[in-house]
Amino acid sequence: MHDVSQITSFLARVHPYDALSAEELADVAGAIEVVSVPADASVYDVGDTLKGLYVVAEGEVSVSDASGAQVSQLGSGNSFAERGLSRDGKAVTAAKAVTDAQLFLLPASVFHRLVKENPSVAKFFKRSRTGDSRKTDLSTARISELMSRQVIGVTPGQSVQRAAQVMRERGVSSLAVVDGGRLVGIVTVRDMTRALADGVSPEEKVTTLMTADPVSLPPEALGTDVLHTMLERRIGHLPITDKGTLVGIVTQTDLIRFQALSSAQLVYDAAHAADSAEIARVTQRLPELLAQLVGAGNPHEVVTRLITDIADAATRRLLTLAEAALGAPPVPYLWLACGSQGRQEQTGVSDQDNCLIIDDAMQPEHDAYFKALSKFVSDGLDHAGYFYCPGDMMATADRWRQPLAVWKDYFAKWIAKPDNEAQMLASVMFDLRPIGGTTALFDDLREATLRSAASNSIFVAHMVSNSLKHTPPLGMFRGFATIKSGEHKNQIDLKHNGVVPIVDLGRVYALQGQLTAVNTRARLVEAQEQGIISKSGAHDLLDAYDLVAETRLNHQAAQIRAGAKPDNFMAPTSLSDFERSHLRDAFVVVRTMQSAVGQGKGALG
Repeated sequence: MHDVSQITSFLARVHPYDALSAEELADVAGAIEVVSVPADASVYDVGDTLKGLYVVAEGEVSVSDASGAQVSQLGSGNSFAERGLSRDGKAVTAAKAVTDAQLFLLPASVFHRLVKENPSVAKFFKRSRTGDSRKTDLSTARISELMSRQVIGVTPGQSVQRAAQVMRERGVSSLAVVDGGRLVGIVTVRDMTRALADGVSPEEKVTTLMTADPVSLPPEALGTDVLHTMLERRIGHLPITDKGTLVGIVTQTDLIRFQALSSAQLVYDAAHAADSAEIARVTQRLPELLAQLVGAGNPHEVVTRLITDIADAATRRLLTLAEAALGAPPVPYLWLACGSQGRQEQTGVSDQDNCLIIDDAMQPEHDAYFKALSKFVSDGLDHAGYFYCPGDMMATADRWRQPLAVWKDYFAKWIAKPDNEAQMLASVMFDLRPIGGTTALFDDLREATLRSAASNSIFVAHMVSNSLKHTPPLGMFRGFATIKSGEHKNQIDLKHNGVVPIVDLGRVYALQGQLTAVNTRARLVEAQEQGIISKSGAHDLLDAYDLVAETRLNHQAAQIRAGAKPDNFMAPTSLSDFERSHLRDAFVVVRTMQSAVGQGKGALG
């Protein structure tokens, strides 16, 4: 038996209880019930109502999922059952004693109070990010938090003089030109100054001065989108629209209270670089930026978005420099990114994956221009650290630099005859995102391809099969299936066996639901909203994705801080027992979701 003093002494050596004050620790120890469980006996089963949190005092306990697969084997000092306590009190795993075991049972009410009142305990047990409070800055703030909702506007029929009077009366530096609630243009003080200098009549309609169809952003975008857009386009006023309807505006004045992150400076520097060497000097600062963003506690999807924004700016600048060197393009074109850049999920390790869609007016003699442009941009990206794609998935390859009609034919053939190569290529191309050029070349292609692919059950089945080729690194017993030999022996690949299986699942859900989102996390959220996967399945998978992706970024940030080159290979022994347990738990969730998709059940059951 254990008395209160013995329990107190034990917990004082176990994290996170070692962070409690002496008074808190005494209260916890006094509330604990000692439970003895003989070898092979059950502690609880899936679906049981949990009495509280268990801490292993002596012996070993095996935890398994609903299918019976072992999640982890826990020894002295490990806690378990907190997942069930954080939801409806029902166990989502099963636990049994491997050896004779003594467990400390902390009542659920005491556990919840500890999590609520003690930040160290809350941080230790918090797996879901829901409700997680993070420092908000310009980079992570939603535009809806930054914008002015009281937008001063005029109608298209009003005169230049009346517009100037409104500006003076309301003390604003810009006016929205609105027709029936829809934004049609914007007029700024600079436009007024230019009109005065040019002798424009005050009676002219304001439409003669306005910037028609100005660039705008949706309210759900990030604050960094505002800053990046303003810096890259050299504008000081950015309308915010929701499906074409004007809902607000952000100006430089609105941003004064925020301290811009260095990502915005890197975007600006890349967007105004004189040559590829200067772009390379900008991207050399990316590892430090990644480490700073991770260290600040930003969610993984924000970190990778900011890192990708810099690649986008570098690519667009290289396109501009290429046109300056080669002359204007003979016909319109569109440069697109696929892979991690296309999904806006770049980390500290990225190669380049891109392609070129050219207007169907292209003539055979025009290919020399686009071949030279592609080489200029790809060479510049390689110089900047975005290395050539090992699979030659780049616009420099003749195959991936074609007119729109050829691209339509590609997708039609892949969908009609989904062999192994077609599956691989379609998987890559479903992550396409326009970067620079005429975006209209892609609009119809995306929707038409999604409709055609989703309606072909054979193609969908092949895509599902292809998505199961990457599996989580789960070992047969308590650990992980690590790499057996070579440079990365005893490590796990957090890319190909970590995030890629979830990326593949997100792509399948997007195909099944004809979802237009390209980012993986956005796909999972949209799949839940559209009923492609159940709320519980989506909740588990999002938790798993967040844990795996953030483990990967934390690993890379630690390497950068140590002066090493970041990679995707991590030794599980570098994690604590608790971290290993939850990471393995996340991999079990992914495997379960893969199994459901493979059996044609989705995650609705």
